[in-house]
Amino acid sequence: MLNIFLACKSTLYYYLVKHVILSIRAFPTSFLTWGAAMQTFCFSRFIFTIKGETALLLPAYKGSTLRGGFGHAFRRIVCVFKGKGCGECLLRQQCVYSWVFETPVPSGAQMMQKYTAAPHPFVIEPSVENQETYQVKEEMSFGLVLIGRAIDYLPYFIYAFEELGHIGIGKGKGKYQLVEVAEECPLVEEPDESPLPGPEPTCQNKPGQKGQAGQKEQKSPRKVIYRGHDKTLAASITPVQWPDIIDSPPPSPSRIRMIFLTPTRIKYEDSLTKELEFHVFFRNLLRRISLLSYFHCGKKLDDSEFKDLIEQATKVKTISRSLYWDDWERYSNRQGTRMKMGGFIGKAIYEGNFEPFWPYVRLGEYVHVGKGSGFGLGRYAVERQEGEGYGMKLNKDITI
Repeated sequence: MLNIFLACKSTLYYYLVKHVILSIRAFPTSFLTWGAAMQTFCFSRFIFTIKGETALLLPAYKGSTLRGGFGHAFRRIVCVFKGKGCGECLLRQQCVYSWVFETPVPSGAQMMQKYTAAPHPFVIEPSVENQETYQVKEEMSFGLVLIGRAIDYLPYFIYAFEELGHIGIGKGKGKYQLVEVAEECPLVEEPDESPLPGPEPTCQNKPGQKGQAGQKEQKSPRKVIYRGHDKTLAASITPVQWPDIIDSPPPSPSRIRMIFLTPTRIKYEDSLTKELEFHVFFRNLLRRISLLSYFHCGKKLDDSEFKDLIEQATKVKTISRSLYWDDWERYSNRQGTRMKMGGFIGKAIYEGNFEPFWPYVRLGEYVHVGKGSGFGLGRYAVERQEGEGYGMKLNKDITI
């Protein structure tokens, strides 16, 4: 057994074996914090690049196709009792598929007691470009955000998306190969010049930190952690932690423009709305962050701390709104019917004191806001009104 384990070392399969043996490792709780409430919140963002082995025929918005294909491949890989529904499975509370994709509310939970499912610990971010046909050997990229404990399960996500390439995706079940997976350091700007040849860059060092010989060390915005040709996965991942959000420049402005990139489904007073006031957006964002923290980062936030924030959010003024409704639909294999998943897209300009909200607004750029985030819905970016962007630096294939 030991020889088999060592033979698998430095490969994707080593990490899968390691998870079976060691299960879930405990998350560190000694993060530097801005308030104890968010001390355990962390996430990682990855860029998956695939290349068609046959032509790929995909819908303009690929969120449902990627999520549905991933779920099918994921279950096929890990399910012990084939053909049995998760609801009747004895392993439901321990199963990685059930936790990631079904996300049942645990018995005795202090939140969402009336619901059967909690928010998923992942967000799939398809390109917002509307290309539908990819030729043989043409590459396509998409993002994946993993939140809290789900970061430990990255090998399963990689293996599932690799398996999906063999199964096929889209119309005609086009086949692809997974070329690489890159870990993104989303709070770091792209370098102005191409780096000189040398070792693979890492995401470890903060901007301006000194490396060896007392020189400034450039923090890279991205590093390749997995290559499909040799199935090798890097040993270390560097999650973005709450202090990274707090410390990231620039300071909060007095006027911002929010660009909603994918259909955004926000409820206010029990109804979906597109007449978006800032406090409505912020209420929904805080609720999502609170649920993700409780179910996936091991910390229940004190909701009383949010009341003052929401009160302050009502003072932010709406300068202009240019939002329109996008009636996106998806087909649900589980329910055997088409489901309306429409939401608003567009821009809104707000003015006020954003300093109390700034870290949460920045965090929301990665974890999204509103319903359907697992499909990539509720994705937004923030810019200065003058047009100077300071939100997430997007991969060239995942552009506005």
